[in-house]
Amino acid sequence: MAGTTAPFSRFEWMIAWRYLRARKAEGGVSTMTWISLIGITLAVFALIATLAVRAGFRAEFVDTILGANAHVTVYQTGEVSEATGRIDRSISEYEAMAERLRNVEGVTRAAPLVKGQVMANLRQRNAGVEVFGIRAENLAELPRIADPETSDGDIARFEEGIAIGSGVARELGVMVGDKIKIISPNGVKTAFGTSPRINAYEVVYIFSAGRYDIDRTRVYLPFAEAQAFFNREGVADEIEVMITAPEEVEKMLVPLMQAGGDRALVWTWKDASGGFLRALEVEDNVMFIILSILVLIATMNIVSGLIMLVKNKGRDIGILRTVGLTEGSVLRVFFICGAFTGTLGTILGVLLGCLFALYIDPIFSFVNAMMGGGVWDPTIRGIYHLPAKLEMGDVVTAMTLSLGLSFVVTIFPARRAARMNPVEALRYE
Repeated sequence: MAGTTAPFSRFEWMIAWRYLRARKAEGGVSTMTWISLIGITLAVFALIATLAVRAGFRAEFVDTILGANAHVTVYQTGEVSEATGRIDRSISEYEAMAERLRNVEGVTRAAPLVKGQVMANLRQRNAGVEVFGIRAENLAELPRIADPETSDGDIARFEEGIAIGSGVARELGVMVGDKIKIISPNGVKTAFGTSPRINAYEVVYIFSAGRYDIDRTRVYLPFAEAQAFFNREGVADEIEVMITAPEEVEKMLVPLMQAGGDRALVWTWKDASGGFLRALEVEDNVMFIILSILVLIATMNIVSGLIMLVKNKGRDIGILRTVGLTEGSVLRVFFICGAFTGTLGTILGVLLGCLFALYIDPIFSFVNAMMGGGVWDPTIRGIYHLPAKLEMGDVVTAMTLSLGLSFVVTIFPARRAARMNPVEALRYE
């Protein structure tokens, strides 16, 4: 039989299946099998759920950056102004620079901006905000502003007033149609000094970009009005550039600087958020290592169960070896027992992890309701909800890790069973 039987033949699977269905007298073996199965299922579930949340959080964070901010900001080095004697970084030929930047391959849009920090006021409420002076056609091309998660008002009326983030509106108690005051300390120069500039604008559009820090501070003003308000007549502060492949922004730096001119400098979205993204990557790697160790601990339960099974089946092993079963066949029988537990646990864990990622919103809503609300604080995490993105690579990684560990740890007790001396096994029978 040993010379003609192929590995993993039908009778080996039959013996392994009989051993997995432990009788009541062997309740310890059955209990350890269930513990191993549940442990691996939960470990794989936790690994896939964590990988999905990690991928979703990064994707949501990056999307909110790219959807409401410039991929690349082009500005100029300062030079001393003859009129004031101060360093001036404004761009006087911004139309020509924007046109040159648009002609760079890979650039989808280049728009001049005027920026300034001011105080917004409505009745007794005040809020510090950052004003972006931008043209209406350019504002309509920002995905997270023109097509946000939620909005109120009409962006088509932008030239008639001002657009503000939902956080600013909540802070001031503003609704569409209200008029808010914008107060800048750098206003009109008089014989008695500089007096603050105060203008009132109708709120025509309220947006929610999906990022707390943007919604809480961002205000958009028509470009020409912003130039007049900030004393920037005829100039822009910077050029906002959008490109086709923002994840590969490094490849665009040299062409953009050449198109910008001798005094041009660039600042990318990765420069602005690189520290956070690097910290997120380090945290992801650490979490993957920790959860991989958790999977390893879960698979080690297979070893305990198989050792108990080998001890209980010592007499059977002796009889099987006596009638001609080879060491290889015995090893494969017990390998099947352990691998079956690991495989089934992995499959169940993958199913649970995928269901968690697909239905994270209702699950999170239920948890939030059970905890009385406030589980997710956008002021700390930046985004408003817990995202999850199920990626095939993460699922395959989790499956490969779990199956690989399950198969490896199963080999050691299986070899112990295969090398058992049949004479010693049957000595006291």
